[in-house]
Amino acid sequence: MSQQAAAAPLTFDIERNGNVVTVRCHGKLVAGVSDMLYREACKLLPGTKRMVLDLTDLTRMDSMGLGTLARLYVSARSAGCALQLINVGKQVRDLLGMTNMLQVFVDIGERGIRIP
Repeated sequence: MSQQAAAAPLTFDIERNGNVVTVRCHGKLVAGVSDMLYREACKLLPGTKRMVLDLTDLTRMDSMGLGTLARLYVSARSAGCALQLINVGKQVRDLLGMTNMLQVFVDIGERGIRIP
């Protein structure tokens, strides 16, 4: 990882496999950087049937990050793309639960995707 990537509060890796895109997030999805994820993810929506956000390495999320997930969910649905979260950590899961946003992503559990 470069020094610039190490200093950035949020980095992500993107992998496309056919019409499925996986975005692996690293760091913090917080004010000041959350729009970066939204802009990059929206560029991937055309031709994508399913977008998976892997939050394994996401250490923190604030209300701006939560808003980004909500905006991305709406944009994905409008584009005919399913948005799924995987490997949601405790802090992020708690925030999603407190704001009742966990219900938006409840289909993850119903489809057999594990949330630790």
